[in-house]
Amino acid sequence: MDKLRQARILAMAGYFGLLLLLPLWYAVLSPPQLPLGIVLGFLLLPLLFPLRGLLQGRPYTYAWASFLSLVYFIHAAVEFYSTPPDRYLALLELLLSLAFYLGCVMYARLGGRMLKKLSQ
Repeated sequence: MDKLRQARILAMAGYFGLLLLLPLWYAVLSPPQLPLGIVLGFLLLPLLFPLRGLLQGRPYTYAWASFLSLVYFIHAAVEFYSTPPDRYLALLELLLSLAFYLGCVMYARLGGRMLKKLSQ
């Protein structure tokens, strides 16, 4: 398997892992004190913006989605520190956001090089 495909699989695993973990965490495993719709809206809505570009394999989308993954990394770090009962969920979010970030960066780098070679 080539590196570009590995990077895409890593990014998509992190992305869809976050997309599944967050509603499960806040709707089932540890409901928040705030209204559920507001919490899920703030957490899930930003994840939906890069979906089309990620599915189509656009390196530019992977590049800016890597910045988006850092928001979830920070969220996981804060939850890990501030909510001891949910540390295992925060650790899982931390790992998924890290996989999303690394996969996006690698894919954007390798995919951008490939596009540059094809245009020359």
